[in-house]
Amino acid sequence: MSEADTRKPVVVLVRPQLGENIGKAARAMLNFGLTELRLVEPRDGWPNPSAGPAAAGADILLERTKVYATTVEAVADCAHVYATTVRKRGVTKPVVTPEEAAREMVENVGRSAFLFGPERSGLETDDVALARAILTVPINPDFGSLNLAQAVILCAYEWSKHETLVQPTQEDLLPPAPQDELEGLIDHLDRMLEPKGYFLPESRAEATRRTLRGVLTKPGWNHLEVRTLRGVLSSLQREPKP
Repeated sequence: MSEADTRKPVVVLVRPQLGENIGKAARAMLNFGLTELRLVEPRDGWPNPSAGPAAAGADILLERTKVYATTVEAVADCAHVYATTVRKRGVTKPVVTPEEAAREMVENVGRSAFLFGPERSGLETDDVALARAILTVPINPDFGSLNLAQAVILCAYEWSKHETLVQPTQEDLLPPAPQDELEGLIDHLDRMLEPKGYFLPESRAEATRRTLRGVLTKPGWNHLEVRTLRGVLSSLQREPKP
């Protein structure tokens, strides 16, 4: 295992009940760059035929999943374990949010782990006792129900904020148009509005033009958008076809 992989926290699902939930958890992990999933006593055994379809393409993560007989064994190589639970189970430990836990994981020396309990009952006291801290998501007190995959994706997302992940939408964004193209649009509109009396009275013309310039400058249009707007104005200038 590479040094980069050992920097990533592992995700440990303790006694998970449904294969679908394991698959969805794997999908959530891989979305945000986590690649090591460990299972403790999965109820329906492993591999589970229901996990693959639910993973929606995260099969490589499922293929590498390891199964352990006890939680102690599953976190044996982890120096920093965070137990996700809303119940302290009589165990006194620091309580952190996913954001705080992720920040600590990046700063810590040694492997870290997110520990998740069974879907219905959550982690038992003995499981929580293994953890360095209790991880709790701030949530609506009148409806605090999160499913397993949702809990995993919250933790994985907070960890991913400290990594260099790709944001595909940013690659498709064009830069704002150069100022001379924007000036062309402003001048085009000015020439159309002038004969219509838009800038009257004359005493307000300068302020009106300044306001109009602010409106047209604020969106940060790219050159294709400016070209489209110029085309619209040119179309409006033409005499209507008979």
